[in-house]
Amino acid sequence: MDYKTAGVDIEVGNEAVRRIRGLARSTFTPRVLSEIGSFGGLFHLGAERVRDAVLVASADGVGTKLKVAFLAGRHDTVGADLVNHCVNDILVQGAEPLFFLDYLATGNLSPDVAEAVVSGMAQACRDNSCALLGGETAEMPGFYPEGEYDLAGFIVGCVERDAVVDGRSIAPGDVLIGVPSSGLHTNGYSLARRIVFETLGLSVDSHVPELGGLLGDALLAPHRSYASLVRPLLSGQRIKGMAHITGGGITDNLPRVLPRGSRAVVRVGSWEVPPIFEWLQSAGQVPPDDMWRTFNMGIGFILVSSPDHAGALRQELAARGGRDSRIIGEVVAGEGEPGVDYLAAS
Repeated sequence: MDYKTAGVDIEVGNEAVRRIRGLARSTFTPRVLSEIGSFGGLFHLGAERVRDAVLVASADGVGTKLKVAFLAGRHDTVGADLVNHCVNDILVQGAEPLFFLDYLATGNLSPDVAEAVVSGMAQACRDNSCALLGGETAEMPGFYPEGEYDLAGFIVGCVERDAVVDGRSIAPGDVLIGVPSSGLHTNGYSLARRIVFETLGLSVDSHVPELGGLLGDALLAPHRSYASLVRPLLSGQRIKGMAHITGGGITDNLPRVLPRGSRAVVRVGSWEVPPIFEWLQSAGQVPPDDMWRTFNMGIGFILVSSPDHAGALRQELAARGGRDSRIIGEVVAGEGEPGVDYLAAS
């Protein structure tokens, strides 16, 4: 008996790495000092660019959106989802992404699938000026069902200490600027899959009139990166806080950047909720509170600023492609831990 008969084909793994190497190298900047295949990736921080550097790190996954990718046989979008999700998480604190690492684990490695996943990561890294510095491809027979895999990402970014955005200066009277999402992003898929595949009995190839196309296309719409929109707006400390609307929706994510003794009032109806959320709520008879705490409801990123700066920030967002940003609410005084209240727009 040998390793191959036990389920691990080293040559297949080497072939996957060979394909991945070129994709990763396409994201390298002059600050990358190592090659794919090293035990550790080397990255030169570039102290001449940042006087008082603070490193910002985050890790995340794609969740059960992967199940939709398996059903559709499409694997490049989830790689981009992973990178963009991580980029947004550190953008909240004002950080520029430096490098990204991935972890791809599967039962039996397919070089074609691995190449597709990493191609999506590499494209997103290039789009976000972030180096795909390295990663791990793990083949674990018997651990994952045939044809399935798991995916995780790890990002490191940098921001000058006096430019960290932490929400401390947020005060009653500040306004909430909502930037639209591109769909479900990477959250709420356990509920969405139960509604569409189990309750409705649909497939990824089902045409859904309410969505204007195939169900698989709607569910696999890539998670949007907000870096190119938001980073140019960070100078001048006009943005007091930011929230990436992921698992937990606005309900759980916006309070993470609000100071104690404040609350957010979100004006429901101040933006148009995309059809996919209304369709899921109706088809699954999902209570409104669950919708707001499970999905982003069409708002993927929130900026908090004083009313004096809000107009200019929205104009700058529009100039960079964020034409659908909205004032979706405001900050008010509260007691104890921050929270969110939903009120109908006047």
